[in-house]
Amino acid sequence: MNSLKRLRKEAQNLEGSRDEDIQLRSVDADLLKWTAVLRGPPETPYAGFLFVVTIDVPETYPLVPPVMKFATKIFHPNVYFETGEICMDILKKEWSPAWSLQSACIAIHAILSEPNPDSPLNCDAGNMLRAGDERAFFTCARMYAHEFAEKAISPPQLQPAAKP
Repeated sequence: MNSLKRLRKEAQNLEGSRDEDIQLRSVDADLLKWTAVLRGPPETPYAGFLFVVTIDVPETYPLVPPVMKFATKIFHPNVYFETGEICMDILKKEWSPAWSLQSACIAIHAILSEPNPDSPLNCDAGNMLRAGDERAFFTCARMYAHEFAEKAISPPQLQPAAKP
């Protein structure tokens, strides 16, 4: 199957990845189920938290996009709170075989910093941002992150060497 060949290549390309913002791994030997852990971007209400995205890859991949959903509940205009469904053109009609699972995860990570309130699945979040009430959005998103997301452990900070 071409999809499995492509997925093996993607898995091989991920080996040794040191990306601290996105950890992407297959969870099944058949490579049709994956999990991504996204670190909340700095200066967003998601900073300091980890969010899990489940990825179901169809047998027709890469011609058909994977089904990607937030397993971690998140307050975001482009994510349906109850199901974790993500509203992004690249996961629907704008999908191209040029996209990989990793590039799709990068795009999802980017919407955490740059939400699109004009295409909301979460109308409350979208309305807050469209009305210019960024403080209310930030407060709600941060509250839900505290409630549902896992706290990220920061990489250890290097300490300056002691002077003799």
